[in-house]
Amino acid sequence: MRPIPVGAKGSFTLRVTPAHLANQFKDAALPPVFATPMMITAMENAALNAVRGYLDPSESAVGTEVNIRHLAATPVGHQVTAEAVVTKVDGRRIEFDVSARDEIEEIGDGTHTRMVVDISRLKQRLDAKARPRP
Repeated sequence: MRPIPVGAKGSFTLRVTPAHLANQFKDAALPPVFATPMMITAMENAALNAVRGYLDPSESAVGTEVNIRHLAATPVGHQVTAEAVVTKVDGRRIEFDVSARDEIEEIGDGTHTRMVVDISRLKQRLDAKARPRP
């Protein structure tokens, strides 16, 4: 991993489809609006995009903490753009300010933390957990 500068930015954009709606995840009675878990996914992808260029090919960064406010509803068909800015780097731990907006307004904001991991080490740990226990 190369040094990650405070202020590094990333973004992620998606078009809201029926698969992204709250009534698909929680309660069918909810109106057809963009679901909070999907907004968080967009924010996490923006954060990963902010640091991807600083990671070695054998590394990635996994989410470890999310503190998000969902501020406004977004209907199907709208475009959502999430943005992330690195605010602190402490070794392999990276903190971000994140936000999301549609074409009309800001729809969410908060903070997010990711940890840089070695992909092969992570896979080894997962494989060990998948083995049957005696």
